[in-house]
Amino acid sequence: MTRLIVAAGGGGDAVAAAMLHAALYGDEDQAVILTYAWDRLLIDPVPGPRGPDNFTGLKQLTPTVWTVPADARPIAPAGSTLPRLAAELPHTFALLDPHHGAEGVTRQLEELVSDLAPTSIDVLDVGGDILARGDEPTLKSPLADALTLAACCQVNAPVRLLVAGPGLDGELPLDYVRGMLGPLVHTFTVKDAESVSSVLEWHPSEATGMLAATARGVRGTCEIRDAGMPVSLTDEGPTVHQVDLDEALSRNELARAVLTTESLDEVEAYSREICGYSEIDYERNKAVWLKDQAEAELDAESVLSQLNDFETEARVRGITHTTFRHLTEVLGLSGSQRDSLRRLLTTNRPEQYEAPLWRIR
Repeated sequence: MTRLIVAAGGGGDAVAAAMLHAALYGDEDQAVILTYAWDRLLIDPVPGPRGPDNFTGLKQLTPTVWTVPADARPIAPAGSTLPRLAAELPHTFALLDPHHGAEGVTRQLEELVSDLAPTSIDVLDVGGDILARGDEPTLKSPLADALTLAACCQVNAPVRLLVAGPGLDGELPLDYVRGMLGPLVHTFTVKDAESVSSVLEWHPSEATGMLAATARGVRGTCEIRDAGMPVSLTDEGPTVHQVDLDEALSRNELARAVLTTESLDEVEAYSREICGYSEIDYERNKAVWLKDQAEAELDAESVLSQLNDFETEARVRGITHTTFRHLTEVLGLSGSQRDSLRRLLTTNRPEQYEAPLWRIR
């Protein structure tokens, strides 16, 4: 049997989809994970999502859907985590292409439903920002989720909307998301997290990293992103809830606005109008800023000294954990040095590594 899981926001949602499949369906069923090729700038320095034309080695699955095998490669200067995910996980990763708006994504979904006849269709969002109205002050990246939601509501097949790790993306507060959640579907366990543990050693997703950490029992307050947002790691962190798809659409103003869009430019324009910004604009601006930054030398003694200072200040703020992405930012290092930083810290202070997070002493 084939299960179709749509990673609503791309990035770490695709890793969480693999964890979900292992937890709910096991090894007997096959999973096709439909996801955006849209990674953080430390992985892909080109702003916005990638389309099929940005890769070599893709395999055509339907007229508009291409799979990303392990030997596929993004065309420089673009980058992507998808080929490595395909190499390390036993699933088929298919490219969700937003460049033709909601109509294009809907067409992709309809083709997959017709071609695969999947036993189930799950749409998975980590954190719950897919439930946003669009005007929340803490909302940072509504575009991808809204576009996915708009398309899924138009597919002539039963689609189940799932939210994992409510509040873990730092975009909507847990108390805010909690009131919109439906029945509990699953609570991730240590065993579930093991299915993606090797991937989270290198994958930069903070939300899915915290999802796996809470499944392992980590609790506290984790500081994330370049802005240093605090996220609570609670017993609700590893939970997965179902949410009514139509209710989510009626709430999400951006998703309703983009229902008939035919291009990504249209979707961006609606995002600027309704939310006041487009997250791709933010990436464009940050990419220019990063391009002008000189790469700092990773000097072990200096890094460990700066880490001590950061941890002292973090404790005052009540922070118990952080991510390696955030540490890379606060220590003034480039995204390409993230893995080197992780190796340095886990080698020198292994007792502080609570995979995949860093515990503040």
